[in-house]
Amino acid sequence: MSLDTPRTETRLERLTAHEAVQRLEHERNSRLTQLRAIAEAGPDAEEQVMSAQKDTIKRVLAQVEAAFARVQDGSYGLCHDCAKPIPVERLEILPYTKFCVPCQRDNA
Repeated sequence: MSLDTPRTETRLERLTAHEAVQRLEHERNSRLTQLRAIAEAGPDAEEQVMSAQKDTIKRVLAQVEAAFARVQDGSYGLCHDCAKPIPVERLEILPYTKFCVPCQRDNA
C-alpha cells in the first residue's frame, strides 16, 4: 500500500495517543543513545563526521519533541499543510512526521 493512499478503515486511520507516545519515546531514546555514543567516542573520533551526525540527531530529536507537543494539543497525525490525516503506515515508519507524503514532496 502506498504511503500517500489514505486508509478507509476508521479504526486504523489514526494512531491512538498511547501508540504515538510509545513510538515517539522509542525515537527519543534512540536519538539520546546515539548522542551519548558520540560523546563517549571522544576526541579520537572523526570530528567532521561526528559533528554532522550530532547535528542530524539533534534535528530529529527536536522533531520528536515537537511531535510530543502535537500529541498533547490533539493535532498529532494531521498534516501540517493540508490538515488531512497522515496515513497510519507513514506514522509507523516516521512517527514524528508532520506532513503527509504529497505535502512532504511539495515541501522538499
